Amino acid sequence: MRFLRQSLIGLVLAALSLGLLAYAGSIVGGAVQDRLAQETNAPPARERVFAVGVVQAQPGTETPVLEAFGEVQSRRTLELRAAVSGRVIELADGFEDGGDVTAGQVLVRIDPANAKAALARAEADMMDAEAEVRDADRALVLARDEEQAAQDQTDLRMRAFRRQKDLAARGVGTAAAVEEAELAAASARQAALSRRQAVTTAEARIDQAQTRLARARIALDEAQRTLNDTTVIAPFDGTLTDTDLVAGRLVSANEQLATLIDPRALEVAFRVSTAQFSRLLDSSGSVIDAPVTAILDVVGIDMTATGTVNRASAGGGDMQTGRLVFARLGSAVGFKPGDFVTVVVSEPPLDNVVRLPASAIDANDTVLVLEDDNRLASVPVTVLRRQGDDVLVRSADILGRDVVEARSPLLGAGISVRPLRPQEADTAPAEPEMVELTDERRARLVAFVEANQRMPADAKERVLARLAEARVPARMVARLESRMGG
Repeated sequence: MRFLRQSLIGLVLAALSLGLLAYAGSIVGGAVQDRLAQETNAPPARERVFAVGVVQAQPGTETPVLEAFGEVQSRRTLELRAAVSGRVIELADGFEDGGDVTAGQVLVRIDPANAKAALARAEADMMDAEAEVRDADRALVLARDEEQAAQDQTDLRMRAFRRQKDLAARGVGTAAAVEEAELAAASARQAALSRRQAVTTAEARIDQAQTRLARARIALDEAQRTLNDTTVIAPFDGTLTDTDLVAGRLVSANEQLATLIDPRALEVAFRVSTAQFSRLLDSSGSVIDAPVTAILDVVGIDMTATGTVNRASAGGGDMQTGRLVFARLGSAVGFKPGDFVTVVVSEPPLDNVVRLPASAIDANDTVLVLEDDNRLASVPVTVLRRQGDDVLVRSADILGRDVVEARSPLLGAGISVRPLRPQEADTAPAEPEMVELTDERRARLVAFVEANQRMPADAKERVLARLAEARVPARMVARLESRMGG
């Protein structure tokens, strides 16, 4: 009984526990449903504000520059060729590749023996022709004297004939005397005609002698030119290249001996697109005298030369696009024909334009400007030039307003922003960064520069002078070490 009573009490307690758990579950479920049924009051969303860099669009006058790559060449390049064949007997001391020569200097002498012999024969022929002319002149004088004597005799015979006729008419003379006088007059006229023919022959001989003299003079001049051509003379100051000649060598006529280049008459040829070329034309279609700067990248230093555009090629070039433009260089120290340079051409100035970063322009040629409530607005502009990382634009709607420096997908019209304006820039130009070199590092750089054979002598002296200073430009050191491979 006791066991049964304890078992019943346990069952009753278990049932009560389960009932209490079910009741608690129902209370919790009802509370959750009531909570879910209530409306929630979420806090209001805050508009996101982006911080953007802005620049003020200030109009002004800008000079666009056009960059291209070109080749330096000389306006005066002459191929020295042998006008006659023969053996080289003399060469100038500076007749070598890179040798400097002056105008009028004798460069090459070819054996003149054959030319002198030909000149002597031509002189002898000239003397014969002159003697023939003198002989023909004397023969003409004699022929004319003989003609005059024959004419005088004819006149005398004619007077005798008329006198015999007069005597015969008065009955004093005979018919036989008249006939004899008439025959004598006819013979005299025949002799005069022969003398006149001799004068004509003498005059023709003079013409032939004059022609022979002219031919002899031409032959003499040719022989003299041939003798002069045995000596090759420099027509202007310059530098020799492509020399391949030694004394004693046999050369043929028209064989190239060397090339003479004037290093002071330099120009740069560069190719630009047709659109860029149109900006270098004036209203009449002629090329303007635009300023040009040629930059030669030398180890550790940039060599520059200035000049002006003076002409353009007549044709576009086979299988090429754009136009070939030539610019005449002024003082170009260190430049040599064949150098590959960077050409910077200054175009005509543009008025009332704004210079902006290239990142401020999108593909539709629009910019974002700042409104009074710090919200952005999209404004179209006209892109005139692209200058590296900048663009030159023109639009009346952005003058004096703040323009977003860099576009991003998060920015657009109507977006609220917080502008970040640039600080006032220092008006003084920034000094180049300088570094101090250790003795070992300086010695390596100096040895590299001295061993460089491609660097011009004047540029090498300037670089070595800078390396000798206590503080050296970091940019120069970086460029030298990049070429050293370190």
